[in-house]
Amino acid sequence: MGTIALGAAIAVLTGIGAGIGIALATAKATESIARQPEAASSINMALILGCALAEATAIYGFVIALLIILLLK
Repeated sequence: MGTIALGAAIAVLTGIGAGIGIALATAKATESIARQPEAASSINMALILGCALAEATAIYGFVIALLIILLLK
């Protein structure tokens, strides 16, 4: 049972990477908008797409963790 919990914990760690990625993307987008305000709409579109993809990886990690816990009892 201990190894199952360890595997699930490692799978959930993908959320840390997603959080760091979203934070860096938001920081760079804010910096870019401050430098070129006229490009704000295209920067926001790229930011939203990138954040959605990063968040999807965190959700996949959570789903994998749930599958590990539920299916490997």
